[in-house]
Amino acid sequence: MESDCQFYCYRKTREKNKLRIKKHGKIKLVVFDMDGVIIDTISSWKYIHDYFNTSNEESVDEYLKGNIDDLEFIRRDAILWKENGKLIKKQKLAKIFSNVKLMKGCVECIKSLKENKIKTAIVSAGLDVLADLVKKKVDIDYIFCNGVKTNKEGYITGEGILQVQLMYKDKNVISLAKKLNIPHENIASVGNSCFDIPMFEVSGLGIAFNPSDNCVKKAADYIVTKKDLKKILPLVL
Repeated sequence: MESDCQFYCYRKTREKNKLRIKKHGKIKLVVFDMDGVIIDTISSWKYIHDYFNTSNEESVDEYLKGNIDDLEFIRRDAILWKENGKLIKKQKLAKIFSNVKLMKGCVECIKSLKENKIKTAIVSAGLDVLADLVKKKVDIDYIFCNGVKTNKEGYITGEGILQVQLMYKDKNVISLAKKLNIPHENIASVGNSCFDIPMFEVSGLGIAFNPSDNCVKKAADYIVTKKDLKKILPLVL
């Protein structure tokens, strides 16, 4: 699998998933990754780094090798985002994200799923600020994302808020399935990168949407290459 990966393969770092779903039934819940799936940008974190002309490549490498945890990963990113030598206000992030576009077909896809009484969720290690903007545009039922803490004046402190471990997105799917009392066979997960493979493993259907890695293609039950979320509908309805 390592030869399929663009970077150091994190799946050598985390333990293997003990729960692996081999079959699927009628889909009652669709779980989406956000970056590159619900929104048409590859990474909400990179989007902010590009704005400030900063880079987290070294931290990414350290994280994938298991040398730092998720909160330290978030902290190293957030402390780079400064204006006039000071950390920014959280509302600045929302302003930067204001021009991010939804993936083509996103609104129609979510609307169709709701009409068919299928629950929807986002499980993403991306930023909750962007997820909140997405929520205003398309009514997704459940959102699990990460964030940054702020002080009383609204400035980010550099500390993170962790809801989704990038290497363990399956945990969120398992937790939500239990909360909603939905069997894993009745869940479809939609993702575009190797970090979504654990979600595929605990779902009845894994859909690689505009996939960025060969390994996510191999792990998926279906592959959608066109950047149009309506293309997943025949697979889940």
